Amino acid sequence: MRLLLKPALSRSWRDSETLQFGTVRRYAGVLEHVDRPLRDFLGLIDGTRDRPALLAAAERTGLGREPTEALLDTLERTGLLDDADATREALARFPQPHRDQLEPDLASLSLVHSGPGAGPAVLARRAGQRVEVRGAGRIGAAVAAVLAAGGTGTVTVADAGRVGPGDCSPAGLPPSDIGRLRATAAREAVHRVRGRRPAPRTRRAPDRRPPDLVVLAPRDGSGAFAGGTYAAKQLLRGGIPHLYVGVVEELGVVGPLVVPGVSACGHCLVLAREDEDAVWPRLLAQIAEEGPGRARTPACDTALATAVAGLAALHAQLHLDDVRPPSVDGWCEVSASDGMTRRLRLRGHPDCGCLWQPMPPG
Repeated sequence: MRLLLKPALSRSWRDSETLQFGTVRRYAGVLEHVDRPLRDFLGLIDGTRDRPALLAAAERTGLGREPTEALLDTLERTGLLDDADATREALARFPQPHRDQLEPDLASLSLVHSGPGAGPAVLARRAGQRVEVRGAGRIGAAVAAVLAAGGTGTVTVADAGRVGPGDCSPAGLPPSDIGRLRATAAREAVHRVRGRRPAPRTRRAPDRRPPDLVVLAPRDGSGAFAGGTYAAKQLLRGGIPHLYVGVVEELGVVGPLVVPGVSACGHCLVLAREDEDAVWPRLLAQIAEEGPGRARTPACDTALATAVAGLAALHAQLHLDDVRPPSVDGWCEVSASDGMTRRLRLRGHPDCGCLWQPMPPG
């Protein structure tokens, strides 16, 4: 392990002998009594030396082995050290130029996951993950692009028809894609954010692995109204985590993110709303079907759609990184009228059965 002072942390002098790493208090660390020899030694923690080499260098400079051991332990305990070898190995899993684009993402991961090599391990794991986005509108295409840019190895987008003007957004499909097949345009958007041209489509054996996550983002915004649809039931039966996301009128919704058998599902939300409004299932069925129940021009503010897509992608990444996002057992709402974001709690509904424990034998 070649140790490295995390490059994501700024370095500021609080006074002539007190050095602060980082700006945000949650991640900041302070090192006191930093004299000239110690300052020179900190410059050696640059990712080219392992711990024994650093200790040997410290002895040569007169710092002493035991004080240097204590210093390195302190730097590691306060989350200031990273593993340069793990960083290089993680980035090597991605082709150029995507590798260079991921350096800021890796810098962020090194703060969220503080141990040496922990952030690179998360990025390396992302390279092997698979996400399926269902819907290539303003939100779905943007979610797919952001996840691909953040290192998710395989991102596929499923949708039918051709791109319309209302599908376009700065974070997803550009206006130049109008009239093209949505599936093709979305596939190219995923490759574009990685700095690569999509390879020609060839016949090959389908990937039988279930996705690590499915994002349900239909273009009409009905993904904001999680429900007991056939697709959702299939995902539950298959044990596949899935996230509902959409914009309906002036409200953007992210969640719930359903972990089958562990957290409340979309049907729990339908039943909870039915408890408040008995005709809700009838309204939902009309909204979800082609017909008079749908708005003639679905409202989807560009800024709101972009914010919702970014929030959904962040929640998806957190889940894939084994961090529980707030959309598990809940959902988040963002309003175009005031820009406020709030989280609402969702309990497993007793009539749903998605969290029922099997009866013991006998």
